[in-house]
Amino acid sequence: MQTTSRRQFVYGSALCIAASAMKVDANPLGMSIGCQTYPLRESIAKDFEGTLRQIAGAGFQMIEMCSPTSFSRDGFAPLVNIKPAKIRGIIRDAGLGCISSHFRFTELKQQLEDRIAFAKELGLKQMICATLEVPADAPMSAWVTACDEMNNIGALTHKAGLQLGFHNHHFEFKEIGGVLVYDELMKRMDSELIKMQFQDAIPPQYDPVAILAKYPGRFISLHLSDWSAERKAVPIGAGGIDWKRLFAAAKAGAIKNYFVEMDWDLMQGSVPFLRKLKA
Repeated sequence: MQTTSRRQFVYGSALCIAASAMKVDANPLGMSIGCQTYPLRESIAKDFEGTLRQIAGAGFQMIEMCSPTSFSRDGFAPLVNIKPAKIRGIIRDAGLGCISSHFRFTELKQQLEDRIAFAKELGLKQMICATLEVPADAPMSAWVTACDEMNNIGALTHKAGLQLGFHNHHFEFKEIGGVLVYDELMKRMDSELIKMQFQDAIPPQYDPVAILAKYPGRFISLHLSDWSAERKAVPIGAGGIDWKRLFAAAKAGAIKNYFVEMDWDLMQGSVPFLRKLKA
């Protein structure tokens, strides 16, 4: 049996008290404030544990990981040979939680059994496909084929007790033959097997709230960013998005978690606003 020193106890208690205080000190959906780790990939490549402490110190309570296997060239290579259970412990020891991670589409198609095992050992509940990897000039049939493949993957992740999700980008908000690609994805992807991680970084002519309202019950999480009128990235709450309205729609749609994803200085600057925001 491991013994706990007084110093460890005091430190652990302080983390618990701080986490409890942050939860009481509101937050839009009554959920932990989260951030995606991709913007910190260069820091993670140098010092994973230190980066996690930096994230926790800024006021974040949850992180969303990127699969080390397929994001190794992006800065996650040092984690490839670390057991998922150990990564889980490192995240926990930093005072953070993690139930969601991004995976590349090719990785899910070619190594699904292994990736499911990784996800379960890491303690994930959600496996999010980062993009469908469809070429920019591809016809709608390519998107349909990708949806069929996602449905097959979703059936297997569902059987394993994990929720498959899909993360949009701006390029799904284009029309092919008069049909919006995002609408076609919603039509083709199984609504139970695949939930959407909605990224609000979409072309300005589309209203994020209208998208959430159009497809109630289809979303599982949010990726947050904000911009000024000149489309310059700014901290959450400093731009043009009506966050109360967006979070109200997200709450009505049963969103389970959310992650800020911008440059680190902007992510840090977003925490005070998110703590105070009531939806």
